[in-house]
Amino acid sequence: MKYKILENPNHEKAYELVLEALRKKATLYLFASCKIEYEGRALSQLNWGERIIIIKPDGSFLVHQDKKVEPVNWQPPKSKARTYLKNKTLFLESHRKTPKELLTVELGEIHLIHYANIEDFEELEQAGYEKDMGDMIMKTPHIIEEGFKPTAREYSVEHGFIDILGKDKDNNLMVLELKCRKAGISAVKQLKRYLTDFEDSEKALTEDVNKKEIRGLLVAPSIDEDAKELMEDEGIEFVSVEPPKELKRDKKVTLDFF
Repeated sequence: MKYKILENPNHEKAYELVLEALRKKATLYLFASCKIEYEGRALSQLNWGERIIIIKPDGSFLVHQDKKVEPVNWQPPKSKARTYLKNKTLFLESHRKTPKELLTVELGEIHLIHYANIEDFEELEQAGYEKDMGDMIMKTPHIIEEGFKPTAREYSVEHGFIDILGKDKDNNLMVLELKCRKAGISAVKQLKRYLTDFEDSEKALTEDVNKKEIRGLLVAPSIDEDAKELMEDEGIEFVSVEPPKELKRDKKVTLDFF
């Protein structure tokens, strides 16, 4: 059976279904009143309330309230879920070995419980992020300016990683900070820290920085007015680039493969 559903079950019936779902490595969903306790790297307690509980075959254990995107309590994949009855009350637990954590859910009234054996083998494809911008710039560097030559990506400095390092047509060094959305003051300050790190580092000295200018470029679709004013004060340049929004759809298998 691909799925089972119970409405308003007693705890004994719910226990049987939860046990069956865990045994079958199914995705389990409960809508119920519950109380939650967590013990691990910290301690937390959440008193009674109606919530959605999801247990996945990979060990993920999620408890959602009726607000926010993130679960209020959760355990990551590879955690171990179990269930038991104590004084005719149903409990759910999720154990994690490293670090040692225990999430315990005591159930009250159960409104709905169901499990489903889900088949989904696809990976999420994403586009429009900094990495996609970086890929695009490495392939078509002229979109930054004519003569730009990228030389490195994720170049390590004291306060992080420079997205793209390169040189302009006059052999001046260029430090690029990429943002896939409208850039603000924090992006300008981040780039300024990278420029200072680069100028002060021993690695930078090997690039003959004393003889060439170091240019800082903030690359983003747009920039707000406060950031623009700060950029002018710091001598940082801005280049408007839209991140690519096309997904890779070249996964078709053809006879050429054979």
